[in-house]
Amino acid sequence: MVKFYFLLGIMLVLVSNCFGGNSNEDELSGLRNQVKDMFYHAYNGYLERGYPYDELRPLTCDGVNTWGSFSLTLVDALDTLAVLGNYSEFRRVANELTNNIDFNINVNVSVFETNIRVVGGLLSAHLMADKAGMELTPGWPCSGPLLDLAVDVADRLLPAFNTPTYMPYGTVNLRYGVDANETPVTCTAGVGTFIVEFATLSRLTGDTKYEDIAMKAIHALNQSRSNIGLLGNHINVLTGKWMALDSGIGAGVDSFFEYLVKGSILLDMPGLMEMFKEFLGPIEKYLKQGDWYMWANMNTGSITLPIHQSLEAFWPGLQTLYGDTENAYKTILSYYDVWDKYGGTPEFYSITQSEPFNGREGYPLRPELIESTMYLYKSNKDPRLLEFGKQLLRSIEEVAKTNCGYATVKDVRDHRLDNRMESFFLAETIKYLYLLFDPENPLLTTMKGATLRVFGDGRECILGAGGYIFNTEAHPIDVSALHCCDIMRRDMENSDIWNTFKSFDAKTLFTVNRSEWDPNPEPSGQRTWAGSDDRNVSRLVMNCDAESFHVKFMKHGQVFTEA
Repeated sequence: MVKFYFLLGIMLVLVSNCFGGNSNEDELSGLRNQVKDMFYHAYNGYLERGYPYDELRPLTCDGVNTWGSFSLTLVDALDTLAVLGNYSEFRRVANELTNNIDFNINVNVSVFETNIRVVGGLLSAHLMADKAGMELTPGWPCSGPLLDLAVDVADRLLPAFNTPTYMPYGTVNLRYGVDANETPVTCTAGVGTFIVEFATLSRLTGDTKYEDIAMKAIHALNQSRSNIGLLGNHINVLTGKWMALDSGIGAGVDSFFEYLVKGSILLDMPGLMEMFKEFLGPIEKYLKQGDWYMWANMNTGSITLPIHQSLEAFWPGLQTLYGDTENAYKTILSYYDVWDKYGGTPEFYSITQSEPFNGREGYPLRPELIESTMYLYKSNKDPRLLEFGKQLLRSIEEVAKTNCGYATVKDVRDHRLDNRMESFFLAETIKYLYLLFDPENPLLTTMKGATLRVFGDGRECILGAGGYIFNTEAHPIDVSALHCCDIMRRDMENSDIWNTFKSFDAKTLFTVNRSEWDPNPEPSGQRTWAGSDDRNVSRLVMNCDAESFHVKFMKHGQVFTEA
């Protein structure tokens, strides 16, 4: 059936190209408007019926706190407003958050979810503040009220990382830190999905602790691979012992692999991509069966769960990012078959039985399949992908729409609904649908949305130059902004060193108080560096060449200049 839709899609595109050059763009514009209508139906429903709770309950049309009691949907959906071009509402919500939101609350939150939804959402909104017409601080994008909020939240997550392994607990209290009775068992993704947000914090603010912490967690996981190179899906963060040995690319693991690739691109760190490739070999060897990816024992490689999880639909998008579009296409076609059969992808799908897994037959309006479709279409412009995107849009509209929002599909077999609208529906699903139908959006192109930022001291940065990296909650991060703040701060540090040298007065620098100088001091013994272990230091020799100080300085470049 999917192949039929694809062939039909090609015929429609060919016909439209023959009879009207602008018809394709007109159709895309119409599809974008349909996505906007979907967003505002859900967003306005939340504002009118769900706010200030975290989420809207779309069947009873009221609100409920789910992930933290801080109006999560409003935070998560903020940058979607900017993507859709509603800058006035973006400014209203951003001011509402900066003036009224308080994260100093006695509530236990998921470290993982709070990072990707709240920290990621605030960072993305901060970086979009200029295009949205907000009043900027003089140091933006390296400072700003939304960035301050992101720092506040991240600092409240940091106690979770205080473990012997550097791997974080899964839950933390925003006011009091980690509870003494908190379980030390955390999923793999909950350990390794921080480098995008935390490195962004470090590069924007200059505080390296966030990036350092995220990298330590990544290296801890990397060192916990089995002998055949696979990871389990739950680990004890106090002991480093694996508690669940099933290895896969889906729930509990997925975004760790995603962040190795995206972190490498965002930070220009080839080492992260090399680490991913080291995982990729065993994944392809043990987990891949035909065009499906199954679950296997991390120590033996034997298949344990022949199922497909809806979260795994991110994988073709990741394959596209690292350049394997051929296999990405093969993989995504299998996923399309499932959607075509049910009008949604169940959380678990039995590959051997070709049916939803009992107890996991729901579809909570997840974005992963739409995300991969967007990346693949941007890569090859295959019109069949747009046809499937239209099918995705129709399915959600026809199956999940309620009077005040869109509801989780409780069972894809009969389309019964559940009283839940996750914040990621507005943050991810709708955003990726919109961008699929807007392939020339500045978020997906190079230099189209670039602007020149001139600072008060005359320094300049090009922002919005392209190459945005979407975190796993679809919050886009401007790579050029990170580069701008990082480079400017380094230049400032170098300038401070230079000013220190210029302020030296050689006459006072080399003045010696001879009344207190002993020309024949007693030997003071061998010198070692502070904190060093004498047993591991054979001898530290301080060599002082017989050269004048200005000759030594010349070896390191010109230090002194004439006035």
